[in-house]
Amino acid sequence: MLEKHFSASVIAGTICLAAAVCAFSFPAISAGRDVPVQLALSEIKKEELPKAAEPAPGKPAGETQGEPGSDEPAAAPDKPAAAPKEPAAADDGGAAAANPAMPNAKEGAPVPQVEYDVSKLPFPVQKMRELILTAAKSGSIEALRPLIGSGDDVTMLSLTDIDGDPLAYLKSLAGDQDGQEILAILVDVLESGYVHLDAGTADELYVWPYFFAYPLDKLDAKQKVELFQIVTAGDYDEMKQFGTYVFYRLGITPKGRWRFFVTGD
Repeated sequence: MLEKHFSASVIAGTICLAAAVCAFSFPAISAGRDVPVQLALSEIKKEELPKAAEPAPGKPAGETQGEPGSDEPAAAPDKPAAAPKEPAAADDGGAAAANPAMPNAKEGAPVPQVEYDVSKLPFPVQKMRELILTAAKSGSIEALRPLIGSGDDVTMLSLTDIDGDPLAYLKSLAGDQDGQEILAILVDVLESGYVHLDAGTADELYVWPYFFAYPLDKLDAKQKVELFQIVTAGDYDEMKQFGTYVFYRLGITPKGRWRFFVTGD
C-alpha cells in the first residue's frame, strides 16, 4: 500500500514538472489566448513591407491656397484695368463729310446770299473761272484737259467712279459727238449767279449756278427766267419732284482748284 502511494506521488510530481516546463516553453498556450507569430525580417515578402508615404501633389506656380479649414476658394488677383480706348482719328480734309457736289438745297431751307459780281471772288477763283470760260468758248473739249488736273486732284466729273478718259466721259454726256453741248452748258453755268458756301471751313466753295443752294419753292419770277436759261421747263418740273436743283453745277475752291462739274443726284 505504501509503495503504491509513493509511486502515485512520484507520477504526480513528474506530471506537474512537465506541465511547468511546457508553460515556460509555450507562453501563448499558458495564457489561454492567440498571439501573432513573429517572423524574421528576411521572411517578410517585399510587397508586405509598408510603402513610404507619397508627398501630396504640389499646386501650380502662382496658385494661391486658401486658409486651412476654409471652404471658400482663394480670391483671384485683381486684373489690371483696361486702358481707355482713344477716339478714332478724324479723316483729314473732312473725308467723312458728305459729297460737296450732292444737291444742297431742299424745300424750306434758308435762302443763301446770291452774288453776280465776279470781282468779289478771290483772285485764284476768278482766274480759274476765266480759264474754264476761255476753254469752253474755244469749241474744243480738249482745251479743258490742263484744267481738270490728274490723280487725287482731278476734277470730279461724276458722282460715281469714271473708267477711262474723263474728257471722253464728258463727250458721252453730250448730244453731239464732239461734246460742244457740254461746253455750252459750262458757259451758261459760269455766267449765272453764284453762292459762297461753308466759308472758313475745309469745305469752303464757290458754286455756280446759285440754284444749287437755293430752294426751288422760293424762286421768284426773275430767278425762274435765269433758271430757264440753263434748263427747260420740263427739267424744272422734274426737279420739283426732288425738291432741289439737280442739273449741272460747278465748284471752285478758294485756292482756285476746280473741284467738280457734275449733274444728277
